Amino acid sequence: MVDITLVIPIAGIVGLAFAGYLTWYVFKKDLGTPEMQEIGDAIREGATAYLKRQYKTISVISILLGILLGVLIEPKPYVGLAFLVGAGSSALSGYIGMYVSVRSNIRTAAAAKRSLNEALVVSFRGGAVSGMAVVSLSLIGVAGVFYILNTGVGLSIGHSLDAAIGFAFGASFAALFAQLGGGIYTKAADVGADLVGKLEAGIPEDDPRNPAVIADLVGDNVGDCAGRGADLFESTAAENIGAMLLGLALYLFWTDGVPEAYRWDEGEALVWIFFPLVARAFGIFASMVGVLVVKLKREDKDPMAGINIGYYVTCILAAFFFYVATKVMFGDTYIYFFGAGLVGIALSIVIVYITQYYTSGSWRPVKEIAKSSTTGPATNIITGLSIALESTALPVIAIIVALLASFGLGQMAAPTDLPEGVLSDTDKLVYGFYGTAVATMGMLATCAFILATDTFGPITDNAGGIVEMSNQPEEIRRRTDRLDACGNTTKALTKGYAMGSAALAAFLLFGAYFERVALARDVDLSEAFKVDIAQPDVFVGALVGAMLVFLFASLAIRAVGKAAHKMINEVRRQFKEIPGIMERTAKPDYAKCVDIATKGALRAMVLPGILPVLVPVTFGVLMRFAGYDAPQAVGALLIVGTITGIMMANMFNNGGGAWDNGKKYVEMGNYGGKGTLAHAAAVVGDTVGDPLKDTAGPSIHVLVKLVATATLVFVGLFVAGG
Repeated sequence: MVDITLVIPIAGIVGLAFAGYLTWYVFKKDLGTPEMQEIGDAIREGATAYLKRQYKTISVISILLGILLGVLIEPKPYVGLAFLVGAGSSALSGYIGMYVSVRSNIRTAAAAKRSLNEALVVSFRGGAVSGMAVVSLSLIGVAGVFYILNTGVGLSIGHSLDAAIGFAFGASFAALFAQLGGGIYTKAADVGADLVGKLEAGIPEDDPRNPAVIADLVGDNVGDCAGRGADLFESTAAENIGAMLLGLALYLFWTDGVPEAYRWDEGEALVWIFFPLVARAFGIFASMVGVLVVKLKREDKDPMAGINIGYYVTCILAAFFFYVATKVMFGDTYIYFFGAGLVGIALSIVIVYITQYYTSGSWRPVKEIAKSSTTGPATNIITGLSIALESTALPVIAIIVALLASFGLGQMAAPTDLPEGVLSDTDKLVYGFYGTAVATMGMLATCAFILATDTFGPITDNAGGIVEMSNQPEEIRRRTDRLDACGNTTKALTKGYAMGSAALAAFLLFGAYFERVALARDVDLSEAFKVDIAQPDVFVGALVGAMLVFLFASLAIRAVGKAAHKMINEVRRQFKEIPGIMERTAKPDYAKCVDIATKGALRAMVLPGILPVLVPVTFGVLMRFAGYDAPQAVGALLIVGTITGIMMANMFNNGGGAWDNGKKYVEMGNYGGKGTLAHAAAVVGDTVGDPLKDTAGPSIHVLVKLVATATLVFVGLFVAGG
């Protein structure tokens, strides 16, 4: 064992301690006026009540599936137990994010009474609690499950990793429900609040007279905080375990696949398995420094400038730590793996800038959508749709370059001093796959900081709502508006980052799947890696994979539409039947709207939530018993489903973000500003984009990982005789 691996438990513990410090820092801030506290309490109570009901549903489904895994999948019952631990950890990550965010919002609103910088620091550190806790829990969870099974239970390294796949599967399974349910909730409330409040009643956003305003503010927390926290937890868990599985192939190569004179002892060879965890550990330290750097020196500066500085510091430190880790762990070939890590870090920066170009009001796409609003909703939607489709091109080009570069660097790291014939083409292929795994670790090195910027968004949004509803002075509202605008940008950037990392990780998860197929069939890796799309069973698998993404997106968007329909009718009813709402002499029934959003989300999330497991597993089993090459057909489903998901999620995330900021561009006074036909058209475009960017898009990101981990877990069912 290499001494540097001690950084894994140290980073996990220090990361959780740092999250505790940030929580203390935020919670010691004052709670503002009694009016602010009343609104903050309503948001917190609504979010907590929803999460309890959602987690009850997730728990029942997860326990049933965990028992099934424990009975069916080897090594029994450890896959099932690891699944339950992963699902529980994912749910805990979501809860931590929401718990702190619903308590940071009111403190951010109170801090805005004093200065923009204080409000920025409070809101960002509140968001960073989620970022640090999620990544630290993921690191401790993956390392802990492997260590307990390998050292405590006595399973072999291979069987310990097989069981650890269950952890990733559980994390992905719970995350999909959290992200999907939260997305349905938040967008049903948002659409209802916007269409009736802004267009029909003519009142501002977050106006206390809007019956759906509390549900809207609650939705920001259960969707963007709890949902995204669980999402990024499963991302780091699944990608770490996928990389460790590829590392296992190189571990076996150096301990058993080369002549005895060239073999490494088992302790030395473990570097291939543990490097992904070491890279993640160092990323925690880099993100800690970046979080502390975020601040503003002057009141007139853009809050995004302070966040950018923190992000650049995190990237620079991540690159330095990557150099240290590769130098210590990989010896003479470190330069190639360090280069692959830099490729991943560079890709994260490029994806962030591409997303900013398509979703920020400073550039052509958003301005084009705003301009199209002057001729009505139809042209707004036509233009927005074209921008959404266009936005898939540049990220794909960036991912292509990163994949080819990291794969090539991985192959260049393959040994050249072995006797002729020892290093096969398959071994070089595995080195290439490992290069892409290292690049994925590089991209995820800044994950804790990125998640902080994401949770920062709903905290500032809620703070603005609290300020508006408690009738604070205009100067305070201007400060929270500036933070809110910055938060909208960071939320869009996080979605682009998450999908970019999913795309890069997809390749390593393909490799991990086909490695499992080779082991299950007891054949050479080169045979398992061949997927012949010209074969009808393989082609059919590809069609099913693409169809799954479209069907899932349809169910997610339709769920928002149905819940929003009920929300709109309820808001209209209250305006009509409760006299005095508009005159501020009567209060709306906020609880009724919260209840509609809650029931709509919980009812609608179950079917699309189980589809990503049911479809590939059922398809694989049916193809096996029909006499077809089931592992190859399922591999095609995985590959094409992932490609389709990447494209669609990018389209939804960027298109929805562009529609949102197109509306805000008009609201800033362009093309006539609020109350004009252009503004009404922009609001319609924004509501069309809402379920795309906050429900379907982020959920597809989880779906891609869930399909990958499900196929890894159930691969034995697809192999004849397995």
